[in-house]
Amino acid sequence: MTALRLGVNVDHVATVRNARGGLLPDPVRAALMAIEAGADGITAHLREDRRHILDDDMVRLKASISKPLNFEMAATEAMLDIALNIRPHACCLVPEKRTERTTEGGLDVVNGFKALKPFVSELTREGIRVSMFIEPSPEVLKASAELGAPVVELHTGAWCDARTRGEAAKADHEFARLHAAAGQSQALGLECHAGHGLDYDTARIIAALPQIVELNIGHFLIGEAIFVGLAETVKAMRMAMAEGRASVERRL
Repeated sequence: MTALRLGVNVDHVATVRNARGGLLPDPVRAALMAIEAGADGITAHLREDRRHILDDDMVRLKASISKPLNFEMAATEAMLDIALNIRPHACCLVPEKRTERTTEGGLDVVNGFKALKPFVSELTREGIRVSMFIEPSPEVLKASAELGAPVVELHTGAWCDARTRGEAAKADHEFARLHAAAGQSQALGLECHAGHGLDYDTARIIAALPQIVELNIGHFLIGEAIFVGLAETVKAMRMAMAEGRASVERRL
């Protein structure tokens, strides 16, 4: 069975820094600590309004870390230019609205197919791996494969939110969609990642889907780090993921 990787998103270390200004806390230091504790890669989202990660953060992350850098970006010419200059390991194309607190849903690949095609093509041509941050929808998965993106990241937010609100039927429905999408991803030849809103419990559950090979987690880890430290949260997340994966192996 394919190993399950953990990507740690350091956006909200920068959120804390930017709340006061200055240089601290440094998201690059957080990235290095996360890697030392067991992270397989680092994710950072450079937003148009620069509300957390800044351009210099991306440059320093690329120069400083020993693991893959996943650059989350909107499909704009300005972000494409930055990505081609920094040359991260991967770019995850995400929807972006200035009014949202966090990414509210997946990218509309079906209706945006024509506009997204040149971004996928250019990044791929330059040797940067492209992933599409999407809803667990058969139509969107198919369109992502047709775009030529090798990776999809399933948006787990609706499932996590339903669990938080105690909406059992809704949570079951959303998890069934994720389960089906993970299987369809494999059938389409797409590498399948997942992320958004995950905590220890939800990471443990979704780790039991063997088609998923990477989880990208940020807000929860940074929040927990306030109380117990970033290294401990990363180690605990890796343990939760391993427990979920082991449950699959016991069934096989």
